[in-house]
Amino acid sequence: MELLEGIETRRSIRGFKGTPVSEDTIRRILQIAKHSPSYTNTQPWEVAVVMGKKRDELSKILYDLAHSAVRGNPDTPSPAYWPAELDKRSKEHGARRFAALGVARDDTVLRTEMRLTNFKFFGAPCVLFLFMEDKLGAWSTFDMGSFAQSIALAAHGLGLGTCMQAALTAYPDAIRACLGISNEKKLMLGMSLGYPDPAAKLNSYRSTRMNVDDFARWWN
Repeated sequence: MELLEGIETRRSIRGFKGTPVSEDTIRRILQIAKHSPSYTNTQPWEVAVVMGKKRDELSKILYDLAHSAVRGNPDTPSPAYWPAELDKRSKEHGARRFAALGVARDDTVLRTEMRLTNFKFFGAPCVLFLFMEDKLGAWSTFDMGSFAQSIALAAHGLGLGTCMQAALTAYPDAIRACLGISNEKKLMLGMSLGYPDPAAKLNSYRSTRMNVDDFARWWN
């Protein structure tokens, strides 16, 4: 796949086939992503690759916590507020997605079920958890975003799909305990990875993007 085409066609996948992803393929994705830029070449990323029985075990732990409405304690809290324009885009995105899937605004049961599918990794056979040292700051957070995008693009180029999920960061202590990871490692992102299922209803929705002139200003 040509690079520019890959950037334009990458999207979040929320329905995966059960087809396993080989370790060699995942290693190739990470081999490509490791070339991401980072502040003074610090390369702050650490990746937990979770598959098989451990994937199922962790999915159950997270699903049970979310289903029981246990309050999350993410290492990176959600913003206290969104500026008006960002808040508008976020709310419109949510409304359009539910409308495209035929989910009524007042159907709290189905909306809850859809939210909980995050913790089943949308059926993906593999999930990646991205960590960094907890004392690192904003520049390293920026680097982690660059690294995550590189993973997503590399996977897309190899015919796989990904979904970057803030929801998977809700219970970092449970994840660290399950995987035996130090409390000094900050969980930045969870990312489901696998082969997209074109028949999955959640994959029928397409999010919108701003026009360039909505976010770019020019000086000459």
